[in-house]
Amino acid sequence: MKKVGFIFDLDGVIVDTAKYHYLAWKKLANELGIEFTVEQNELFKGVSRKRCLEILLDIGQVKATQEQFDTWMVEKNLDYLAYIENMDSSEILPDVPRVLDYLKDKNIPIALGSASKNARPILKKVGLLSYFDSIVDGNQVTKAKPDPEVFLIAARNLQVDPEGCVVFEDAVAGIEAANRANMTSIGIGEENVLSDAHYNFKDFTEMGTDFIASLVQKNLAK
Repeated sequence: MKKVGFIFDLDGVIVDTAKYHYLAWKKLANELGIEFTVEQNELFKGVSRKRCLEILLDIGQVKATQEQFDTWMVEKNLDYLAYIENMDSSEILPDVPRVLDYLKDKNIPIALGSASKNARPILKKVGLLSYFDSIVDGNQVTKAKPDPEVFLIAARNLQVDPEGCVVFEDAVAGIEAANRANMTSIGIGEENVLSDAHYNFKDFTEMGTDFIASLVQKNLAK
């Protein structure tokens, strides 16, 4: 087994697709007569599409048959796919390529661990697909974060013990999942929100390569 591996969430860590998710959920909410705010959209971070729809219906106190539920799931995703159709490298969040280049240069295995079922096409659109040795997304997991399943599968694919993995996350559920997997969790976002993370950075511009190197050395020394 390799000693160290790095796992990245997608939405809010590598690219900012949260705005497109919000627009798609907002469109569906309007159709259902539900008032849906940007603040409520925070509840959807790191959560599966199915669970997001359950939350939305709870907010609006809307009852649905299984057929309606399935139809709305598909409708939301089609709207989302339409929004992301024109994504390109300009959508990559600041300094993400610098960090990926550093890890690749050091031959450190890299995985994606995301709830998104559209992770692979998004990475392809923004030109980052080749960086990842493993992509674990919503098509391969049955349990949503905060369950650690997605990260544990990623670690297994990288052939790294969970304790040797470093996870970058922007969602509370994702940080909890990483911690439950006994991985090193790094919160990307507001420290007061991601307070359970082992380390916090507002974004990758605050993260020097010396910090990344120290994480690598720390895990290699285990």
